[in-house]
Amino acid sequence: MSPDPLVDFDEVLTRYEPVIGLETHVELGTASKMFCGCSTTFGAEPNTQTCPVCLGLPGSLPVANAAAIEATIRIGLALGCRIATWCRFARKNYFYPDIPKGFQTTQYDEPLCTAGHLDVEVDGETYRVEIERVHLEEDTGKNLHVGGSTGRIHGASHSLIDYNRAGIPLVEIVTRPIPNVGGKAPEVARAYVTELREILLALGVSEVRMEQGNLRCDVNTSLAPIGSLEWGTRTETKNVNSLRSVERAVRFEMRRQAAVLDAGERIVQETRHFHEDSATTSPGRSKEEATDYRYFPEPDLVPVAPDEEWVAKLAATLPELPAARRARLTDEWGIAPTEMAWLVNAGAVELVSDTVAAGASPADARKWWLGELARRANDAGVELGELAVTPAQVAELVGLVAAGTINDQLARQALDGVLAGEGGPAQVVEARGLAVMGDSDELVAAVDAAIESNPDVADKVRGGKVQAIGALVGAVMKTTRGKADAATVKRMLEERLVS
Repeated sequence: MSPDPLVDFDEVLTRYEPVIGLETHVELGTASKMFCGCSTTFGAEPNTQTCPVCLGLPGSLPVANAAAIEATIRIGLALGCRIATWCRFARKNYFYPDIPKGFQTTQYDEPLCTAGHLDVEVDGETYRVEIERVHLEEDTGKNLHVGGSTGRIHGASHSLIDYNRAGIPLVEIVTRPIPNVGGKAPEVARAYVTELREILLALGVSEVRMEQGNLRCDVNTSLAPIGSLEWGTRTETKNVNSLRSVERAVRFEMRRQAAVLDAGERIVQETRHFHEDSATTSPGRSKEEATDYRYFPEPDLVPVAPDEEWVAKLAATLPELPAARRARLTDEWGIAPTEMAWLVNAGAVELVSDTVAAGASPADARKWWLGELARRANDAGVELGELAVTPAQVAELVGLVAAGTINDQLARQALDGVLAGEGGPAQVVEARGLAVMGDSDELVAAVDAAIESNPDVADKVRGGKVQAIGALVGAVMKTTRGKADAATVKRMLEERLVS
C-alpha cells in the first residue's frame, strides 16, 4: 500500500477548519465483571476467567454490578453531568468473534450520565469540552492475530480469542463535537484525555494504564473549508492507546484529509487503525450508524434508578479534583501558573508532587523532572511516567546532591544506573564509585598537576586575573572525571595562587 499523500500541517490551517471529538473507554477497577462474578485480574491465563453468563450460554442470566454503577455515577459527578433518575441497559447487536453473546450489553438512548463538561488549558488558553454522555457497558474479548507482521487480521494465518476481558465493566465517555480549536486541535485532544485520566486516577475508579488497555480512545476528526456552514465527514481512529498518540492521530488525519479534499475527492466515513511506529492511520471498516446495531432494551436486566439522596452523598464524598489540586499546589510551591502549565503539559504534576512528598524541595523536583528526565523521556520516545525511575528515587538522588555526596554531573551518571535497573541512587553511587572526592591526596595531586600543566593560566591568576581560574577548575574536573567538587577545587586553587 502506497503512503497517503499529506499536506503540511500549517498549510492545512490556511484552508480548513478541524472539528474533533473523542470517545474514551475506561475499564473500571472492580473485582468482578459487569454482569457476573468472574474475576477481572489482568494477566491471567487465557479463558480462565469466564462463566456461562459472560460467554452468553443459553439459560444464563446477568446481574448488574453495583460497584460499577457507583463508579460511573462518581465519574459523571466529577464531570458536572446530570445523573439519570431512571435508565436502562440495551442490547447492541453485532457479530464479532470477540462478542460471545452476539450482542453487547450497553446503554443507548438512556445513559446514566449526560450533559457535562471538562475545561482544559493549552498554551494559556482554556477550552471547554462538552460531555454528551457517560454510559456503562461491558468490554469485549481480545483477539490475537497470529502469523502476520502487523498484529492485525490482514496477513495473519489464524486468530486466537481470549474471553477473560469479555464482560469487564467499561465506561464510555463521549464528547460533543469540539469546534473552534484550529491548529490547537491535536493539543486539545491530548490535553482532554490527559485531564480525564487525572480525574479517573483521583477518583480511584480505574488504574487507567493505557498500555494494558484500561484506557482506550477513539479519535474523531473532520475538516471543512474555512467559513463553511457544515462540518466535514468524520473518520474515527480506533483504540489509540497513549496520550502522545492521541495528538499524533489528530495531526495525521488533518494532514491526510486535507490532501484528499485538495484532490477533489470525498472523505469516507470509516474507522481507521493507528500505527504507533509510523504515526499514521490506515482504513478499517465503513462506519456503521446506530440503526445498524438494532438496539432494543435489555430484557434480562431491570432498569437502574439511582436514589437522589444516595447520589448527593456520592457528590459530597468526591476527592479533590486535579484542577483544584493544581491551584493549591501552585500556591504551596510558590510557582507561577505558567510553570504549573509546563508541568501539566509534561505530565509531571503527580511525579513532582510525589517527589516532594518523598523529601525533595519543589524546586529540585521540578528541575529534575522537567530537565534531565524530560530529555531522556523525549530521547526514548516515551511518556515521562514510563521512565524506570520512581519519585522516591529522584528524591534520594536530590538528597545525595544536597549532602555533597555527589554533584549534578555525577548524579546524571547515577541516574544512568538507576534507569538501567542497577538499584537505587545510593546503591549505584557506591557500586560505581561515584562519590565526590574530598580533600584527599588524590585531589591534591590533581590540583597541583593542573597548575603545573597550565603555567600560563596559573600566572594570569597570580597576576590578578582571578576569572581565569575557571580553566584550571575544568582541568581538575576532567582529570577526576567529574568526581571532584568544583567549589572545593576552586578553593584549593585560590589557596595556592591568590595571595
